Amino acid sequence: MTIQPLGDRVLVKISESESKTKSGLYIPDNTKEKKNQGQVVAVGSSEDIKVKVGDTVLYDKYSGSVYTIDEEEHIILRNDDILAIIK
Repeated sequence: MTIQPLGDRVLVKISESESKTKSGLYIPDNTKEKKNQGQVVAVGSSEDIKVKVGDTVLYDKYSGSVYTIDEEEHIILRNDDILAIIK
């Protein structure tokens, strides 16, 4: 399925949470926290958007709408909800 965000919105594939701690302990699925970062998959047509497809971004915890696309979690965010680009 292909989704094209409109206006100042960005489609981001949510990064998976770590399954193991730094010391080697496994984290159960029900206690994992979702990361607030992901990879940009598509961008809207607004000229104000500062990210491009392929960028890894950090976004606000309580922003956007989460959708499952092709069995993977994605989030649609407004451009203003993106906090930083990870390089």
